[in-house]
Amino acid sequence: MQSPPSAKVFVEGRYKKLCRDLPQTVFFCPDCKGHPRRRKGCARCEGFGKLTRDSVQELIGWVLGGALKTRKNKFHGAGREDVNVRMLGTGRPFVMEFLGPKVFDIDLAAVEAEINRRNEGRLEVHGLHWTEKGRVRIVKEEKHAKEYRAAVKVERDIEPAKATALVGKRLTIVQHTPERVAHRRADLDRERWIEVLSVEKTGELVYDVVLRTEHGTYVKEAISGENGSTRPSLAELFGVPCECLELDVTAILDEGGKRENEFGAEIVVREP
Repeated sequence: MQSPPSAKVFVEGRYKKLCRDLPQTVFFCPDCKGHPRRRKGCARCEGFGKLTRDSVQELIGWVLGGALKTRKNKFHGAGREDVNVRMLGTGRPFVMEFLGPKVFDIDLAAVEAEINRRNEGRLEVHGLHWTEKGRVRIVKEEKHAKEYRAAVKVERDIEPAKATALVGKRLTIVQHTPERVAHRRADLDRERWIEVLSVEKTGELVYDVVLRTEHGTYVKEAISGENGSTRPSLAELFGVPCECLELDVTAILDEGGKRENEFGAEIVVREP
């Protein structure tokens, strides 16, 4: 017996993104929006309709949707990271919603293994399990503090005393909407907290900085300051211009971010 066209199923799990070229959801071209007719003459995406060849949503959906015999799905994540930011640690919670499946009796453990086999080195999922519609709202609306590891380039070495002075302190910053997200975010000032957990010199004028931040913090701008749009920024606190070269999410925490500091109580500033 076939399912009615309106039937839906929901699958929950966590994903780890191991590369820096993968958006969370389908990255349609901003000019043609992926429209079948408009994309043919689109110079920006050269007729592809998307700006990346795949996404977390597609890599999971192609396998899971294939097992369920449906192509129609929606991806609901507990926040999102930028395309060039890796999602590590235990992964980011998500729920995938599938519309009109024709098969229901599938082995989610086998599907999980197949997704990981196909995407080795790019994407991992774990803990796939059936869930209910109500989990979508919870996953999307829960607020999570996060931990990040950033490779930060500086114009001159950071004074160890200035780095050490920041350890264990929760700092309040004010962020104006960054230019890179101004097209999809309200033009506002937002108050957030950040904590510096460690600073380690790893190369010539390059430091490894571990941060814990409040939900909704623009981390790259919290590091650079973006010409004063974030005050104070790490660049201001360190007293030297800073640029975020690479960024990884290393943990999804609860709203308060009160998990024990697993990186130690002492800030470390080492020469390479």
